[in-house]
Amino acid sequence: QVQLAESGGGLVQAGGSLRLSCAASGRTFSNYEMGWFRQAPGKEREFVSAISRSGGNTYYGDSVKGRFTISRDNAKNTVFLQMNSLKPGDTAVYYCAAGVTHLKYGYWGQGTQVTVSS
Repeated sequence: QVQLAESGGGLVQAGGSLRLSCAASGRTFSNYEMGWFRQAPGKEREFVSAISRSGGNTYYGDSVKGRFTISRDNAKNTVFLQMNSLKPGDTAVYYCAAGVTHLKYGYWGQGTQVTVSS
């Protein structure tokens, strides 16, 4: 199993950038596909991005494609989400997740708040 902890959220103006980090426990980090999800008040959880175990494949939701970049450093047990050209619609709690099956995640962090002002 794995424990996840997000960090890097905060308040940013529209058009700005923010980088989220997710630190994972254990030495089996490379066994997991990693993903990012977000949830805004009153809305369903939304898929943001995912990255394969070796980092060779990345996936993005349509709403963030071209603006966000996911990456991972398996030596440091960390996954990142670089968010550029942020919009007020990106405001949400962002969650890091881990799983052994593509886009199916059994482990979740507690989330970090991202707020984008106009």
